[in-house]
Amino acid sequence: MSTSAIILAAGKSTRMKSVRPKPLHEVCGRPILHYVLQACYEAGCERVMVVIGHGKDEIMAAFGHDQRITWVEQTEQLGTGHACRMCESHLKKQGDVFILAGDGPLIRGQVLQTLLQAHHDERAAASMATAVLDNPFGYGRIVRDADGEFVAIVEETDATDEQRAIHEVFPSYYCIKNDVLLQMLSQLQPNNKKGEYYLTDVYALARQAGKKVLAVQAVSADDVLSINTRQQLAEVDLIMQARIHRALRDSGVSIVDSDTVYIEADASIGVDTVIQPFSFVGCSSRIGSNCVIGPFAAIPRHSIVPEGSTIAGSMPAVTTGLGR
Repeated sequence: MSTSAIILAAGKSTRMKSVRPKPLHEVCGRPILHYVLQACYEAGCERVMVVIGHGKDEIMAAFGHDQRITWVEQTEQLGTGHACRMCESHLKKQGDVFILAGDGPLIRGQVLQTLLQAHHDERAAASMATAVLDNPFGYGRIVRDADGEFVAIVEETDATDEQRAIHEVFPSYYCIKNDVLLQMLSQLQPNNKKGEYYLTDVYALARQAGKKVLAVQAVSADDVLSINTRQQLAEVDLIMQARIHRALRDSGVSIVDSDTVYIEADASIGVDTVIQPFSFVGCSSRIGSNCVIGPFAAIPRHSIVPEGSTIAGSMPAVTTGLGR
């Protein structure tokens, strides 16, 4: 059976204080939405429905080359459940669907693969990946019964004091059988303080209908942070930058000083290359092996640096012009 995904990306950038659509703000040189899409493809999704609203034309223009995307417009902001209803005509009866937030670029394809595998192994109708946070403020809490089985997700604004003390949260990693999702979406009601259709209610509805609901603790605390403000954008960028540095070091690259080196996403750097302090490497650059970059070097995006090169200061020894 095929696996697809729905990415919810219709919100405004109100708290970002920006006219640019939130999914297009960059993390390490790539739009936020880029990372969510890549995680879906790594998990085996053959097609992705992206729900858009604010800034839809800009978002479609930025990702219009990707034929795996089906664009779905949400003209009214009536909640996450309503957003998924906009996708009903595109959902097949068979298969599974991930549903993910479009402002969470720290998502990993490996986590989605783990969630999907558990979903299949346990023969669940609806599954979710959860996280345990020291400070769970703002997140929906996972309520379990005495046997540890899932009962419901309670949003922060609707939670009791006892429920707010729960540290297991739901970072919006859904995995649901298509037919179950379609059935539960038709039963959603805006019975909450916001008067919105909460997608999280599909889990409680599925459980009440006697279907198996699985909650898997699979998301690390570092992966949970989503972006609503410029400060959160900076925090996510810092985490992503650390991931990039670690992956490059693991592949045989030396980065002398992480505090002064900035490397954008999708840069390829060969083994035994050394990145000296105060250097920048743009996204999709290709740097050969046995190079020395820096100190005080800037490698523009989409550049090629031949094997054995030394680039220091403002030395013009790179060729540019590769397509994105």
